[in-house]
Amino acid sequence: MMGILWNLGAFLLALGILIAVHEFGHFWVARRCGVFVERFSIGFGKSLWRKVGKDGTEYTLAMIPLGGYVKMLDGRVDDVPEERKHLAFNNKALWQRSAIVAAGPLANFLFAIFAYWIVYLIGVPAVRPVIGEVAPQSIAAEAGISNGMELKSISGIKTADWESVNMAMISHIGDKEMVISVVEPGTEYEVQRTLDLTNWSFDPEQERVLTSLGIVPYSPAITLVISQLVDDGAAITAGLKLNDEIVAINAKPITEWQQVVDAIRSHPSQALDIEVLREGKPVKLTLTPNAKEQRDGEVIGYAGFAPKVEPWPESYRINLQFGPVEAAGKAAEKTWQLVTLTFDMVTKLVTGDVAIKNLSGPISIAKGAGMTADYGVVYFLGFLALISVNLGIVNLLPLPVLDGGHLMFFAIEAVTRRPVSERVQDIGYRVGSAILVALMAVALFNDFTRL
Repeated sequence: MMGILWNLGAFLLALGILIAVHEFGHFWVARRCGVFVERFSIGFGKSLWRKVGKDGTEYTLAMIPLGGYVKMLDGRVDDVPEERKHLAFNNKALWQRSAIVAAGPLANFLFAIFAYWIVYLIGVPAVRPVIGEVAPQSIAAEAGISNGMELKSISGIKTADWESVNMAMISHIGDKEMVISVVEPGTEYEVQRTLDLTNWSFDPEQERVLTSLGIVPYSPAITLVISQLVDDGAAITAGLKLNDEIVAINAKPITEWQQVVDAIRSHPSQALDIEVLREGKPVKLTLTPNAKEQRDGEVIGYAGFAPKVEPWPESYRINLQFGPVEAAGKAAEKTWQLVTLTFDMVTKLVTGDVAIKNLSGPISIAKGAGMTADYGVVYFLGFLALISVNLGIVNLLPLPVLDGGHLMFFAIEAVTRRPVSERVQDIGYRVGSAILVALMAVALFNDFTRL
């Protein structure tokens, strides 16, 4: 229950910040263009708090925190006295109306740059993207990728850490090939490798993008020594203790941790004979893993303990921290990568290269907000930047109920030299609303299937 409340709180905080940023973009430019703003609202429905400023604008915090709006004086909506017509949105020049509408998404992009700027000023601990293993006969193996190589760039995008690698690789869904630059072990020279993606089958719901290509990141050795135990878990019930070293399961010698994982997962609610070394002496125990049902209905065993992992070599550790000027450049670069990736994903969603089941809704966003808030302010800011970019791009889609739809009507007006008729706009709003409701329904359905 506490986890749900934490996720909800983080989600509402994130949503409130991003809505305020988006609507402030509209508000600020509207005021600069001489448009009177009647109401600036965060949320919809009944007002929980309101205040009328010296500028005459009513500032409101409403009950339903799933959006916001800026209500401007507009002769198409209300009767406007002659002496105030110069303050109405509909009486402004086409470029001014376009600027006001475009300012919301632009504010989201600027906020993402600002958020990443703070992130890079504080610093983000990361590890270099060094390949640990390459699966035989995989796409990566056929391209000449081998163990120990470090990924430097993907299609021209620099990849300083694994997050950058994942982002760049995902953008190639539906493409025929991927060109990557790597540095071979013991050298300083970059070489290019081309991955043939013709037969690449990647399902984000089932696997990681790296795994689908046959790449396993380098990670420190996992020992057979127990370092963590879950309270009231099957491991504690069986008598396992911290620093026990697992040497055999069902009389079969154990040499690597994956053997332990496989044995436990494949024996839900079934007794296993475990032999461990405790302070150098052999101890025999009986472990009965708890049963845990996966989303696909498969039942696996779960014991509630974790191994000791060797520390990362210092040469693999990096800290993405920069001075104010360099951080600004890095933040702008990161935001641009997110913008291009999101545009690519939206395009591939329309073309079918990305399945509609990968569309996420508010529940997934809430879980992401909660998890990143758990990790700390740096990761939460990165999450805000990601969602802010997505919010900005979604609002630029050419659907009449969104900012992009209004800009589409303004583009038509610029060509025809007259505004789009109210009847056509009304039909567009109805169609756009229906499409948005359908997309939200699909996103919510996908969210519930992931629970």
